[in-house]
Amino acid sequence: MYDPLFNYIERYSDVELLTCEKERVASIMKPKKLRRRQLFLEEGKICAYTGFILKGAARQFTIPENGTECINQLCIENWWITDRDSFINRIPSIYYIEAWEDTDLLVFQRQDLEVLLKIPAIQRMFWKMSENNQIASQKRLDAAISMNALQRYERFLRYYPEIAQRFPLHHIASYLGVSKETLSRVRKPRVK
Repeated sequence: MYDPLFNYIERYSDVELLTCEKERVASIMKPKKLRRRQLFLEEGKICAYTGFILKGAARQFTIPENGTECINQLCIENWWITDRDSFINRIPSIYYIEAWEDTDLLVFQRQDLEVLLKIPAIQRMFWKMSENNQIASQKRLDAAISMNALQRYERFLRYYPEIAQRFPLHHIASYLGVSKETLSRVRKPRVK
């Protein structure tokens, strides 16, 4: 059950986990199952867990006053889900995180973060993940500012083809910051 996580840690850290470190991680990170449409996090609650997806898919979104969901993250296997601000700073979340498919996770709580970060491979993995997240956020902001809907969609397909196959078009449109109608219209010539 823990092998996908261990492989992920070693791949992102370039450091092999020792057997005792694997045992430590397994003693901290606990399995959690979410049914399709079950919430991992609800707006207004403090994010209690960070989860690593073993199997399944999830989405992170807000619901502004106009009632239209705004998706800011779509996740599948070997992705992490959490609201970092709420998890780290212990403040109420502005997000919902929902399982889009039946999802199996390995989760840990905030108080376990310090212990996990004492493991060199995990410390390096989190550093690399933080760098990658900053770069991805910068690219996403740049795309929102400088690309039209079709360019954003094509970029999304290039970088996340597996995610595009797992989520409906209206979720992808929301993630890209365009209406479903706009995305349907601009991708029509591409689909033909």
